[in-house]
Amino acid sequence: MLDSAAIEAVYRGEADRVLATLIRLVGDFDLAEEGAQDAFAAALERWPQSGLPDNPRAWLVNTGRHKAIDRLRRRIALRGKLKQVAIESEIEGQVGPPVDENTRGEIDDDRLRLIFTCCHPALAMEARVALTLRVVCGLPTPAIARVFLVAEATMAQRLVRAKTKIREAGIPYAVPPREMLAERLAGVLAVVYLVFTEGYAPSAGAGATRPELCAEAIRLARLIKQLLPEEPEVSGLLALMLLHSARLAGRTDSAGELLLLEEQDRSLWDHAQIDEGAGLVAVALSRPEAVGPYGVQAAIAALHAQAPSFEGTDWRQIAGLYHVLLRLQPSPVVELNAIAAQSMVSGPGQALDLLDALAARGDLAGYYLLPAARADLLRRLGRTAEARQAYGEAIGLAYRDLDRRLLERRLRQLG
Repeated sequence: MLDSAAIEAVYRGEADRVLATLIRLVGDFDLAEEGAQDAFAAALERWPQSGLPDNPRAWLVNTGRHKAIDRLRRRIALRGKLKQVAIESEIEGQVGPPVDENTRGEIDDDRLRLIFTCCHPALAMEARVALTLRVVCGLPTPAIARVFLVAEATMAQRLVRAKTKIREAGIPYAVPPREMLAERLAGVLAVVYLVFTEGYAPSAGAGATRPELCAEAIRLARLIKQLLPEEPEVSGLLALMLLHSARLAGRTDSAGELLLLEEQDRSLWDHAQIDEGAGLVAVALSRPEAVGPYGVQAAIAALHAQAPSFEGTDWRQIAGLYHVLLRLQPSPVVELNAIAAQSMVSGPGQALDLLDALAARGDLAGYYLLPAARADLLRRLGRTAEARQAYGEAIGLAYRDLDRRLLERRLRQLG
């Protein structure tokens, strides 16, 4: 007999794909979300007696579809303007057919199809990415707000506006034809990488990583590469994620606490995956005129992954690549990373001046990695009291317990 915890575990594993399929079927974000919740409630009621269905995802999709139809009937009937036959016709026109419970492959690819759909060029790029992360990938609004470094309320308003625009503009819930895929590619790649990032450094929960999200992002990138094999940035993104994923086993100690790059046991890294990623970097950089941000980031990741040790890393080349990345994708976070890399080449003193200038602009106010980086530079300069203060500031801003504990450990090491 299934208990509620077991049912909730099944639902968590299937929720985003169930929602993706329902959105495709009913053509409305809010109605699909309501149907998904209704389906979960029905599962909690029925599965303890009937047992787990052969295909839980299809069961949830079809139950959510029926619940959505019921909600549509109530909405249309309340208008009181149509005869019953016309009402049924309108409902059938709005909702797609049931899912074949014996077919798993079709449902599996709904997520990628819906990502392309949500990344419609009529929406601003930020809205495309945020909406897809929320609706397709199931990330909570607070996590998405942290991705964009904005307040939760601000992000909630942006999501509502994006849904409203899709509804009012009549943007179709359809897979774009192949010739239109390229124009949506930037948003799609951004979404896939943010899904990976949520797996590599989760915004919520006690775990240091969520490997299943990393694996799903890599799976999606492989599918995109099959669709658009000539796009160098697809190869760049896939390489970047493979190279980072290869280091997952070394990111934590035996107690599950985060380790810095210089502390990690490199023998735990997946070197076959590193080799695959490095091969894809060569593909991503093979056409200089088409090199993009993901290709450059992947080249940086390859240098880290292939270095024999932290001390043996080619920091000069990494710093140079960050300057290239700044030209392609200027942002305060990239600038912060560039300064950290440059500090390994020219020393912490010059880097501290650059970091203080960046901090003075206020672009990264509230971003805990800014004072954390400053604390590290001050530590290396022997300015212990100032380093302690900077670590304290970073600890106060960090939102994950794991990050706070890492910073607290670094603070204790100052003596």
